[in-house]
Amino acid sequence: MPLWGLNDTLADKPKIHGRSLLDATQTPGELDPRTGIYATTAGWVQGGVGRTGKNLMPEVLVAIRGLSTRATAEGDTWTTAAMAQANLTSFNWNISTWSRAAGGTLSVTANFNEAVDVTGTPQLTVVNAARANHTLSYASGTGSNRLTFTLAIAAAHASLQAGDVLSVGANAMALNSGTIVDDVGAGNSVITNSAGIGTATGTITAVA
Repeated sequence: MPLWGLNDTLADKPKIHGRSLLDATQTPGELDPRTGIYATTAGWVQGGVGRTGKNLMPEVLVAIRGLSTRATAEGDTWTTAAMAQANLTSFNWNISTWSRAAGGTLSVTANFNEAVDVTGTPQLTVVNAARANHTLSYASGTGSNRLTFTLAIAAAHASLQAGDVLSVGANAMALNSGTIVDDVGAGNSVITNSAGIGTATGTITAVA
């Protein structure tokens, strides 16, 4: 979320309609209490109320780790260039069995921690432990946090034999000259993944 700066200074105070609260007309003899609030790495804070002394620590109002590093300032406006990009969190098979005699469509969904928009045709690799891997292409899901990848394989096709074990390995996704961007639009989402994410998806063993 857009916030404000690290210090208890005019430039770093909360903004309303692009103007600092300290620039606004105040009730004579009264200071708007919001002018004493600013962001630190601990969260939203204000000066220690009713306390005095050397090295007095600010009073934490809302504890949110790294709050002050989640936005960058450009004049009196705030951008979200420093917001975290979407992350790939898990995969799941959309099929439970595979029959070589029948053929069909390999289908895997990649899950992100927030909604993403897709352009082009990103790809996902399904590992075949016995022979060449299978490359699935993006099929649907833009605007959501679930992207589906598919590959149609004909019945009795030589690329997939009975007994072949299929799995989703580490770093299975590739942009393939496309993009996968979250609503912030600060660059492509993080699509690398650990082996553990693919392992959690499980395997499918083809039958005759």
